[in-house]
Amino acid sequence: MAAGVLVVDDEKNIRATLRVCLEGLGCQVVEAATPEAALAALQQHTFVLALVDFRIGTASGLELLPRLLAADPALDVVLITAYATFDLAVEAVKRGARDFLPKPFTPAQIRLLVDKALERRRLDQKVSALERQLAQTTPGFALESAAPAMKAAQALVERAAPSDATVLFRGESGTGKGVLASALHALSARRARPFVTVNCPTLTDQLLSSELFGHARGAFTGAIKDQPGRVELAEGGTLFLDEIADISAGLQAQLLRFVQDKQFERLGEGKTRTADVRVLAATNQDLERAVREGRFREDLLYRLNVIEVMVPSLRDRREDIVPLARGFVTFFARASKRSRVELSEATEAMLQRYDWPGNVRELRNAIERALIVWPGDRIEPQAFPGKIAGSAGEPKVALGGRHTLEAIEREHVLRVLASTSSLEEAATILGVDASTLYRKRRKWEAEESGGGR
Repeated sequence: MAAGVLVVDDEKNIRATLRVCLEGLGCQVVEAATPEAALAALQQHTFVLALVDFRIGTASGLELLPRLLAADPALDVVLITAYATFDLAVEAVKRGARDFLPKPFTPAQIRLLVDKALERRRLDQKVSALERQLAQTTPGFALESAAPAMKAAQALVERAAPSDATVLFRGESGTGKGVLASALHALSARRARPFVTVNCPTLTDQLLSSELFGHARGAFTGAIKDQPGRVELAEGGTLFLDEIADISAGLQAQLLRFVQDKQFERLGEGKTRTADVRVLAATNQDLERAVREGRFREDLLYRLNVIEVMVPSLRDRREDIVPLARGFVTFFARASKRSRVELSEATEAMLQRYDWPGNVRELRNAIERALIVWPGDRIEPQAFPGKIAGSAGEPKVALGGRHTLEAIEREHVLRVLASTSSLEEAATILGVDASTLYRKRRKWEAEESGGGR
């Protein structure tokens, strides 16, 4: 499909010149002589690029620019003018212009603008496709919440998003600090640029410095070429430093300089570089205590903690446990091509009683495991590990009760399956072949679903 280009200029000759040039590149061109005509064209056509004159009769292209982007946020808008100044270029970019083209222009310049707009649109489509694919293969933490503490955190994220202030997310592991950081980026003016995450505890001091700021060839063994770091990859976007408390004193000094002045050097290189990057950080530790103990720089804490977002633990937002669990059940059931899977009332009550020290991450993993080991479509407490299921009360089938041997066998086998990581491990404990155990499980699964799927 040919690229759609909107040309907004009150001069007929300029519109005709641009049409000839653009149609020669295979574009479909729509002309507009007034701001009103341009906005009407956006309602009827899809464009990848809009070429907008600075002066449209008595109207201003600068004033039209945000209105065009409000109608189509994905549109690349380029301001064209014979009155090119640095201040005007800066103002155009502030208002959302993708580029700035002074008159007179050449066909080569127009071709470059079209090529750039098409490439950006292709990249946006690829990113959207990857995000859809990721959503189908990896369940995230739902941001919807009925808990006042979580609502407060979300409201603060929304208020902080438009600024460039550093934000420190605090909370236990698995609460969703990274999800809120990603949401903040998506709400900010930097959303079209990269969101880059660095997991600080996973790397040594030297490797983390290289990961953040890059390195020069020969900086260390294995550094066979110059390599930019995550800071440079995040240019124009957001850098999220997860578990910031674990970085060394030396790296804290480098990071302080970057947060303050946006300046850094690659490892093994003396050249000072700059990067336009917003910094977000997260920690599950008491940084004030770390400052008192000399493990964390006080000045860095102040720089990172301009805005503090407290992310509550799952036990402090118990009203969210069941909705989150149901969402995970739906996701994993769909991924395993199972239908009609649901949590029993006893299971939901059990999930709400448990304290979830691993928070949302632990809940997600527990639900995924339950769907793997439980044969039926109605998940009972016995599908969960003992530390979780222990809060579910007495088993329905107890030794010495008035139960058939088959019911006792089923209860025992399902409990062993729930406490082991694989069918083979459960079979070894029970002293039967894995194939025999598999057939029993499938039989009970068919009975549970009313005769099989």
